[in-house]
Amino acid sequence: MSDLQIGDPAPDFTALTDSGETVRLSDFRGQRVVLYFYPRDNTPGCTSQACGFRDAYPLITEQNAVVLGVSPDGMVSHQKFKSKFDLPFTLLVDEDHRIAEQYGVWGEKKMYGRSYMGVIRSHFIIDEEGRIADMHIKVSPKKSVEKALKFLSK
Repeated sequence: MSDLQIGDPAPDFTALTDSGETVRLSDFRGQRVVLYFYPRDNTPGCTSQACGFRDAYPLITEQNAVVLGVSPDGMVSHQKFKSKFDLPFTLLVDEDHRIAEQYGVWGEKKMYGRSYMGVIRSHFIIDEEGRIADMHIKVSPKKSVEKALKFLSK
């Protein structure tokens, strides 16, 4: 689990986007960032979460915020997922799960009695100065969007 606390500097990272560009988290200073981690493109929960952020995106941008989705899927998978569901925000490639590890959301999961390592569904809201303003780990897809919107509209 994450050792990060509210008020901590958000770990900076460099990542490849769904469009093949390279971005750093610090590129978004001056804006709030909803950084959400999800296990896989095109799975039911992940699609629900992504479409929830898509539908809420106008409200999120009104709050001087952007959304960045992070999963271990590659660029081509992200491109197809983004196109299929008309996602207006950037998806980041984390194939080596380095970003998820920095945020403490790469961990042991269990399904059908089998243990494996994977992304723990979570989101972090990073303020304009690059500090963690809010975070929810092991959050449901629906609650992730609701909690992010509630926090941003304070």
